[in-house]
Amino acid sequence: MLTQELELKKRLLQESSKLLNVQIQAAKEAMDDAQESANEHQGAMEDRFESFREACQIQRDMYARQLDELITTMSLLKRINATKQNSDITLGAVVMTDLQNYFIGVSLGELKIDGESFFAISGMSPIYKAMAGKTSGDTFVFRDKEYRITQVF
Repeated sequence: MLTQELELKKRLLQESSKLLNVQIQAAKEAMDDAQESANEHQGAMEDRFESFREACQIQRDMYARQLDELITTMSLLKRINATKQNSDITLGAVVMTDLQNYFIGVSLGELKIDGESFFAISGMSPIYKAMAGKTSGDTFVFRDKEYRITQVF
């Protein structure tokens, strides 16, 4: 396998981890802020205070669920081996097509590496299901567009 391809896969993995870490940190901070608001707020009217506190707890729980999902996503990302050569489209593959490029891992949207765009998609996404198992030279159709796979690694 070309070192250049391995390097690209490694950078896509690093960029994905970096983005996820930012999201995890934001969720932690939001959860802590909501908890702090619930603890600090001392209203003169006890009823208003309780409903405010309840709203803060609901918000904290929402951020806690979000954090839990992000941690699960990170553990999935950590299972990807950046040094593995993929000949067909599976988890961890970089897929180059005539229309767009993809990194199969977790759903994070667009990643840019050296000015080139890659869409980080999960194994649950509909476009992944359309391309799964295919190799270089194959085609697949998604949303009435035909994609030709130029390279998989």
